Amino acid sequence: MGRAKEIIVKVIPSRIAKEFVKRHHYSGKVVNNSQLHFGAFLDGVLHGVLQYGPSMDKSKIQPLVEGTGWNEFLELNRMAFDDYLPRNSESYCIGKTLRLIKKHAPQIKWVVSFADGAQCGDGTIYRASNFILTGIKPNKAIYLFPSGDRIASMTVTAYWDSPIMRKQAIF
Repeated sequence: MGRAKEIIVKVIPSRIAKEFVKRHHYSGKVVNNSQLHFGAFLDGVLHGVLQYGPSMDKSKIQPLVEGTGWNEFLELNRMAFDDYLPRNSESYCIGKTLRLIKKHAPQIKWVVSFADGAQCGDGTIYRASNFILTGIKPNKAIYLFPSGDRIASMTVTAYWDSPIMRKQAIF
């Protein structure tokens, strides 16, 4: 595990988490309904962020685990790390945050997350953290624009007048 065990994980303000995610997540975007923000610190500096909150469409996710109440699960909305952190940092930090959630929010029974295989891998880090792979589907909801931007169809339809969409100059 090396230096990963030296990482300190603690709750941080959403403003700091959002700024970090915008700079370091491959999408450059935050999930605005994230409610729980953890920072990963090494050598006294913030090098990673994990953000948890409700799923965007809870009604589709809730049935994954039979008997789950409406507020008994969370989604790991964003995880962004810079290149400073050592190997295994992601799975180490996921484990730390899940233990903190279990301790301080015992009503949360499980956590879901999504790996975008078209952008950042096939979920190896999640499986290393004991997540159960429930399926692999081709991502048909990402549009590639001539500018090189990759934008989710939900963003295109819900936020068609956003700065990222205006930048595409397609309207």
